[in-house]
Amino acid sequence: MNLVCLDLEGVLVPEIWINFAEKTGLEELRKTTREEPDYNVLMKGRIDILAREGLTLKDIQSVIDTMDPLEGALEFLDEIRSFTQLIILSDTFEEFAAPLMKKLRFPTIFCNSLVVDEKGFIRDFKMRKENGKKFSIEGFKHAGCRVFAAGDSYNDLAMIQSADCGALFRAPDRIIEDFPHLPNHRSYEGLMSSIRDFHK
Repeated sequence: MNLVCLDLEGVLVPEIWINFAEKTGLEELRKTTREEPDYNVLMKGRIDILAREGLTLKDIQSVIDTMDPLEGALEFLDEIRSFTQLIILSDTFEEFAAPLMKKLRFPTIFCNSLVVDEKGFIRDFKMRKENGKKFSIEGFKHAGCRVFAAGDSYNDLAMIQSADCGALFRAPDRIIEDFPHLPNHRSYEGLMSSIRDFHK
């Protein structure tokens, strides 16, 4: 059985935190896993900024509600689903992902969750599993699947390298320079070509 695993933000939808940073004017929140490889450090910093600014989960969700999939993303997913199985592996949170999954026609997603207090402030986060993307790929392979994986950030590298085949998608120059052996696609057409080659 073949399986395609994709990252969410930067691959299928815009970066949530960048959009939120633009809406709030908080440039500190523009940093993503493209710049900070340590996800725990990144998230703890984000939570501290939200607390300092008095921003709640609802403030973030109101921005997410205005976001749409990247141009061509839905058609890309529909084509994949026409010939193979698809799972999204993301370090985002179910509290963020729900409205976006509706716009992507409800693909299966493995992600994390937030700890929110009674006033709606984000106090912490719960990772589904540390290095969850990598362990998911290994689990799928252990279950007898051949896996293709693609993503755009540092936190996608372990899953791409653990998969039977994989690629970067619109990755920043820093990652491309650090991992020159990984193919980097700039278009859905290019990535689709690699996925179809894998499934031959």
